Amino acid sequence: MKKSLVFWIENYFYTPNSFQKLISILLLPLSWLYCFASYIKFKTTKVKNFGVDIVSIGNLNVGGSGKTPLTTALARNYKDSAIVLRGYGRDSKGLYVVRDASEIFCDVATSGDEAMIYAHKLPNSIVIVSEDRVVGIKKAKELGAKLIFLDDGYSKHHIDKLDFLIDVKTKNNRCLPAGSFREKLWNGKKAEILVDGKDFKRVVTLKSKSDKMSLVTAIARPQRLNQFLPSVVSKNYFEDHHSFTKQELENILKKDGSDSLLVTYKDFVKIESFGLPLSLLDLDLEVDEKIFKIIGNYIAKKN
Repeated sequence: MKKSLVFWIENYFYTPNSFQKLISILLLPLSWLYCFASYIKFKTTKVKNFGVDIVSIGNLNVGGSGKTPLTTALARNYKDSAIVLRGYGRDSKGLYVVRDASEIFCDVATSGDEAMIYAHKLPNSIVIVSEDRVVGIKKAKELGAKLIFLDDGYSKHHIDKLDFLIDVKTKNNRCLPAGSFREKLWNGKKAEILVDGKDFKRVVTLKSKSDKMSLVTAIARPQRLNQFLPSVVSKNYFEDHHSFTKQELENILKKDGSDSLLVTYKDFVKIESFGLPLSLLDLDLEVDEKIFKIIGNYIAKKN
């Protein structure tokens, strides 16, 4: 039931049918109120400087946009960097240092899948999960971070930072609940808009390929993977951040008679401990040099 609802909502936001378009129109009054409240919050928020360089990678819509791979591609180029994120879908609450520049301190249930991706792919960075980003920033600074990347930090208007926004194409550009937008790019709010395929390019590497693979993934809008997929026996989509059980994955392998499960890194960090045969769609990004120049200029002006 939960999976069906999540996929229905994703279609409603990004590829609405006639019935969903009608619902969107009926919800417009609530959407206007939501958007107005978000704007008032933005206008009345006082910006605070925390004495450290902060770069936010975000998007205006709900759902996936590539924030994690973009943040990873940027952060690996800087010494003394930290990633601070909410840790959506984790079983814990409060602040956790997932890793420092030497070791990982917790499991994926505690960190959440996205934080564990950072912990695996950025061995020289600090990774912190915290619902309160200010607490996370202060902890990262305490641990020696000189440059902090906020995963999904656009709406944190009280934090003095450089904002990058990934442009996500949708046929429904209204604010919640009539559309997919959590906020708009408000007048007076400066942000750098990044376009997939122009400002960064996705590069996918298939690792541990087998003859018969079953795709299993729990990412937002999983159809985004289609352009990168090799031949697979079946496609098994789960809701974003789904917590897999070993049994459900074994059932897929048995049903399909597959040699391995084809997964993304977001899935891999949650199921690697099961000891099942896995093939990996490993996503990386090639980032345009101008993005690093924008960050360099921001750091130079701040210091």
